[in-house]
Amino acid sequence: MLSILRIIAALLFLEHGLSKFFGFPQPMAAPHPFTLEWFSGAIELAGGVLVTLGLFTRAAALIMSGEMAVGYFLFHAPHSFYPYINHGELAVLYCFVFLYLVFAGAGPLSLDALLWKGPRVSRG
Repeated sequence: MLSILRIIAALLFLEHGLSKFFGFPQPMAAPHPFTLEWFSGAIELAGGVLVTLGLFTRAAALIMSGEMAVGYFLFHAPHSFYPYINHGELAVLYCFVFLYLVFAGAGPLSLDALLWKGPRVSRG
């Protein structure tokens, strides 16, 4: 279930980056290079791909969680204390799902699990 949570959350997050840079699935105006929106799109795009594949999951999830925390406090929290009112529920949820992945790792169905397995020792 950990791997499924990771994949679904990352694919949903990836859509935000794809929209900003490629207009898919929802066309958006491309962000100006090196602006806050450009950096957030880059994190959503690169982080979404890495976490979907389960590659460098802990590091990518840490950056993604931080992006969501910053985004929440810069853009949502000033409007109201309550996430329901300030429309920040998704940012809070992403923040904590990605924070969970920092500590839980990618799960068994991931490139991390495939690449970073230690040598197997047979006990016979």
